[in-house]
Amino acid sequence: MPYSRTTLSHYLIQEQRRLGTSGAFTALLTDILTACKMISHEVNRGAMAGNLGLAGSENVQGEEQKKLDVVANDIFLHMNSLGGHYAAMASEELEEIHTVRGNVDGRYLLLFDPLDGSSNIDVNISVGSIFSILRLPEGVDPSSTDAFLQPGVRQVAAGYAVYGSSTMLVLTTGNGVNGFTLDQHVGMFVLTHPNMRIPEETREFSINSSRQRFWEEPVRRYVDECMAGKDGPRGRDYNMRWVGSMVADVHRILCRGGVFLYPIDAENRAKGGKLRLMYEANPMAFLVEQAGGLATTGSRRILEVPPTALHQRVPVILGSKKEVERVVAYHQDCKGDQTAAQ
Repeated sequence: MPYSRTTLSHYLIQEQRRLGTSGAFTALLTDILTACKMISHEVNRGAMAGNLGLAGSENVQGEEQKKLDVVANDIFLHMNSLGGHYAAMASEELEEIHTVRGNVDGRYLLLFDPLDGSSNIDVNISVGSIFSILRLPEGVDPSSTDAFLQPGVRQVAAGYAVYGSSTMLVLTTGNGVNGFTLDQHVGMFVLTHPNMRIPEETREFSINSSRQRFWEEPVRRYVDECMAGKDGPRGRDYNMRWVGSMVADVHRILCRGGVFLYPIDAENRAKGGKLRLMYEANPMAFLVEQAGGLATTGSRRILEVPPTALHQRVPVILGSKKEVERVVAYHQDCKGDQTAAQ
């Protein structure tokens, strides 16, 4: 049988031709996949390389950094600076924008979460990297926050790498979603999951149930109905899954369906939610919509949320279309009840 695999490099060349872009588009994504391969190697080495445990520092979010958080962030910054295709980068781990010096092209901006789910590192559970690519607006200083504050609908490409039993890179350039698995023997990503689609219906949901005491009524109603199973109003049994790594939870949904919820609640309301709009919500929403799903804050489409700050947080509900529509309807019902009560 002749070898007929498509590598990620060949896929990017095809996308470059489709979009009518220059070789810079392929090169800038190639820099990302190289960074992801290097991070995968560091994650796999784990304790053997002294990569586990705390780094003894905090990131801009006030969270304690793991050693691999720092390593992954350094790799992303370094590898994506070398090619000169990005004018500037913003990381979930850094307060300030990282401007690329002496760039050759510099027509794009990169936002990334270098290691999502890092609380799982020390127990060898899947973690990942998330990235989002924007065009640099003409005439805008790339070192300014304003250059990055673009709604999710303006993303050129987005994706994530998941470092699990195998390393996969899942990508969209606005033409569907494709998954590539890293062949460790030859060091290349190979197309293994073409045209990934999220089933419209599901019997699986993902939420941190330890936060139940903080939930608003629409989320509580939805989860209670799922938990009631076939004897409840939904008339069927549901399974609950929660990894604690957004990459892993969303990857499962892209592969087999489901709904992921990290809603606004009484405890995180003052911050606007838990997950970051620019580094997590926007790229994941882009992927989910391109795979036939929906992504919402509960009241509006995530990709249309106007960003006001680099580290802005938002509530996130995404996944199988009909389930997300149901959660949105419950939010609308609750809003209507509150309006009527006034």
